[in-house]
Amino acid sequence: MAASLLSGVSVTMYQMNAQDIRAKYLAFFEERGHTVIPRAKLIPENDPTTLFTGSGMQPMIPYLLGEPHSGGVRLADSQTCLRAQDIDEVGDNRHTTFFEMLGNWSLGDYFKAEQVPWMFEFLTDVVGLDPRKLYITCFIGAPEYDIPKDTEAAELWQKLFDAKGLSSGVADIGSEDDGYKRGIKEGERIFYYDGSKNWWSRNGRPETTPVGDPCGPDSEMFYDFGTPHNPEYGEYCHPNCDCGRFMEIGNNVFMAYRKEAEGTFVPLEKPNIDHGSGLERIAAAANDDPDVFKISLMWPVIEKLEQISGKTYDSNTNAMRVIVDHLRAATFLAVDGVVPSNKEQGYVMRRLLRRAIRFAFELGIEQNFLQEIVPVIADLYEADFPEVVKNREKITEVLVKEEKVFRQTLRKGIQMFEKKIIWVDIKTGNRYDHLFASRAGEDNPIFKREEVTPMVDGSALYDLYDTFGFPVELSVEEAFKQNVTLSGEWREEFDAKMQEQRERSQTAAKGTFKGGLGGQTLQHKKYHTATHLLQSALRQLFGSELRQHGSNITEERLRFDFNLDRKMTPEEIAKAEELVNGWITEDLPVKFTEYSTQQALDMGAIGPFGERYGETVKVYQMGPDDHIASLEICGGPHVDHTGQLAEGGKRFKIIKEEASSAGIRRIKAMLV
Repeated sequence: MAASLLSGVSVTMYQMNAQDIRAKYLAFFEERGHTVIPRAKLIPENDPTTLFTGSGMQPMIPYLLGEPHSGGVRLADSQTCLRAQDIDEVGDNRHTTFFEMLGNWSLGDYFKAEQVPWMFEFLTDVVGLDPRKLYITCFIGAPEYDIPKDTEAAELWQKLFDAKGLSSGVADIGSEDDGYKRGIKEGERIFYYDGSKNWWSRNGRPETTPVGDPCGPDSEMFYDFGTPHNPEYGEYCHPNCDCGRFMEIGNNVFMAYRKEAEGTFVPLEKPNIDHGSGLERIAAAANDDPDVFKISLMWPVIEKLEQISGKTYDSNTNAMRVIVDHLRAATFLAVDGVVPSNKEQGYVMRRLLRRAIRFAFELGIEQNFLQEIVPVIADLYEADFPEVVKNREKITEVLVKEEKVFRQTLRKGIQMFEKKIIWVDIKTGNRYDHLFASRAGEDNPIFKREEVTPMVDGSALYDLYDTFGFPVELSVEEAFKQNVTLSGEWREEFDAKMQEQRERSQTAAKGTFKGGLGGQTLQHKKYHTATHLLQSALRQLFGSELRQHGSNITEERLRFDFNLDRKMTPEEIAKAEELVNGWITEDLPVKFTEYSTQQALDMGAIGPFGERYGETVKVYQMGPDDHIASLEICGGPHVDHTGQLAEGGKRFKIIKEEASSAGIRRIKAMLV
C-alpha cells in the first residue's frame, strides 16, 4: 500500500491487494471445475421483495432451491452487495453499506470434505494469512430436532491445523452470551455455537426455518487481529465477540436438510454448499490491519480526499470513511442504472450521496468534488468489471449533477439550522432565540449556567425540510455535530407536520382540515400489518400462550401489549425484529376470507377477543398456505403484501420494550 504523505500511515505496501485476492479466488475455483459467473446487478431482477442485492447468495436462491443453472453444478463469482440498513453504522473500522462477496457453490455435487480444505488452502497458501490467527466456529447441534453436532466439519478443520503443527482444541460455547461468560481457553481454536450463530436458513435458527425450505449448519472463519478486548461487550472475548479483536471473513453453509414439518428435519438427498467471504475483510486480514478502509479498493480514494481537503485520515477518520463507503455504493448504483430520486432505490442513492457531500462539507470541501473522486473509484474497478468502463461517463454525469443541486440546499440548510437553535432553561422553561443569544454574548450569565441547553424542536426540522428541502436525517446529524438537543418527540412532531401538509393538499376548503382519515391511511395499514407480524414473531419466541393484551396504532408507530413476566433480552428483541423484517422482505401476500367464528378458531386463527365477534369473521392470512406467517381474526385494514412495509428502504425497528402492568410488557415499534 503506497503510504500517504498526509496520513502518516505506517504500512508501505499491501501484503496482497484486494484486486489480486478477487482474481486469485476466481482462478482457484475455476481450476477446481467451477464456472465463473458474472455478478448480478445491485437491483434484483424479478424479485420485488427487496430493494437491493444484499448478499452473495441472494441471486443464487432459485438454484439452491433446485432450479438448474446454465453454468452447471459448480459455480463461483464475486458479487457486489448493498445493505442500506447499515448506513448509520458506517464510520467504524468494519461496517460498509457496499461490499463484495466472494462465493462458490456446489449444487448437489461436492460437500464438506472438499469445501473445508479448499478454503483453508486458499486463505493460508494463496492469500498468505497466518493460520495461527484463524479461528473456526461450527454448529453445536439441535438434539430436540435430531440434528447432530457437526463433528465432521470440526474434525476436517482439526486435521488441517494439525498438519501445520498448530493446536486445534475444540470448545462447546452455545450462545453468544455463553461465549462472553466463558471466553477462550489455552490451545482452543474451534468453537461450537448454537442455532443463533451457526445455522443457516432463510429465516434464522432451526425453530424459525420455514417449512419446506432447505437449511443446514454452517462453519464460519474468523481472523484474530490481536487487539485488546473491550469489556463493554462482555467479560471475556470469543470469536463472535463484537469488540473488534475477531473479524468474520467467511462462512461455509452446509445445506444438508429440509424442514419437512414443524419440529421435523430430513436429510437432503443431494446437499449443497453455499460459501461467502467478504473481499474487503479478507484484504484487511491480509494487511493484518482491522481497518477495512486501508485496503487497495478504498485507500486511494482516501488519499484523494486528503489531497483535496488538505486534512488527514487520522484526524478525520469518521468523515472520510463515510464518504468513501457512500460514494462507492452510489457509483455502483449508477453503473446499474439507478438515478437519484425520492422513491425506492433512487431515494437510497440520493441519501448516500447527500450524506457523503455533508461529510465532505465537514472536511472543508465546499466546492464540487465528485468529478475528482468518482474517476478514482472507477479506476479501481474497471479492469474487473467491464460495465464500469462502459458506463463511466454516465456515472460521473449522474453523480455530479446531484452534487450541484444539493450543495445549494446544503449551504442554505446549515445556515438556517443555526438560526433555528433556541436556548432553553431546563429549570424555568424559559426560551431565548438566536438573536438574543448573539446580542447577549458569552458574558451573559444566563448562558454560563449548566441548566441552559441549545435545542431545536421536530417544527424547526419540518420548516427546514419544507422551505429549503433540507432532508430531516441531515438535520438530525447536524444537531449531533453541534451538540444541539432535539425534542424527545421530534419524529412524531415532524411526521405530524408532514401529515398536516398532506391533508392541506387534499382539501380546497380553507380552515376545514380533517384530523386524519379515520385510521384508514396507508401508514395505518402498514402499522396494522406490522402488528400482526410482531405478534407472530413473539409467539415463535415465547410460545403459543402469548396473547395480545392491547394495541394502539398511529401513523407514526405501533404499540403492542402482551403477556410476559420478564423483560425481553436484547437478543430476543433483535430476533423479533429479524423475524418481522424477514417476512417483510419475503413480500408475502395478504388476503382475507370469511369464516364462522368457531371455524376460524378451530383452524388456528388467533382471536384474543373471539367471543366478541358475530357469527362470521374475517380471517387475515399473510403468506401462502404452505408458508403462513400470520393468521388472525381481524377487521382490518391491512396492506396487500408485506413488502409495502419496506417502501423507501424502511425496516421494522423496536424502539422501546417496557413494562405496561404486572405480567404485561409493552413494545413500541416503527418503520425506519
